Amino acid sequence: MLTRFAGIALALVWMASQGAARKNDSTAPAETRGENESVVITATLYAKPEAVKEVVGSDLGGHYIVVAIEVTPRFGKEVAVNRDDFVLKTDKDGEKSGPFAPSQIAGRGAMIVRQTGGAGATGMHDNDGPIWGGMPGTMGQPRRVGGDGVGSAGAPEGAEAKTRTGSSEKEDPMLAVLKQKELPETKTDKPVSGLLYFPMEKQKAKDLELRYAATDDKITMRFRLEKK
Repeated sequence: MLTRFAGIALALVWMASQGAARKNDSTAPAETRGENESVVITATLYAKPEAVKEVVGSDLGGHYIVVAIEVTPRFGKEVAVNRDDFVLKTDKDGEKSGPFAPSQIAGRGAMIVRQTGGAGATGMHDNDGPIWGGMPGTMGQPRRVGGDGVGSAGAPEGAEAKTRTGSSEKEDPMLAVLKQKELPETKTDKPVSGLLYFPMEKQKAKDLELRYAATDDKITMRFRLEKK
């Protein structure tokens, strides 16, 4: 009888471990790789806020997807590495965006949207979601991420956009962290790596496509779950 109970207990433990493994797989980073005549690009995607927090120490309000990039020049060629050579596109709604500079995320020039009342407003509050599109490093129509979802970034009725300015304002400590971890913009014939910060939220890895367009020989990459 004891042997039978021990067998049942072991089976239950095994089933629990398999369930935990499946749960961990759902939050595992996704990877992709592509190459052309000049470079090899490898990328790891951190789409969930908890994954972003593990990488940079903050979930960035849940408004950003972080991609770890490694650029490896081929055949000893020197290549120019630039943030704006990369674009992240989602199949979810066709939206696409270039990465933000750290100063656009945590600097004094970062944008804040304040609800001021009026039509459609339910009260006054700050929406710290980033304004994206129509700004450096973005493509497509201006959009606003955060708050009640994605909306117009221009002058939505009952809201006003402000830029953080002023020497009296304390510098966000995240700015230094984001700068330190960012993919450096440089010319090199050696591998270089770092992070890119894309203003997107609530995306699945299977829906995302990374594009690299530094030359006419463009690279398009789809993400896949990392195999354990």
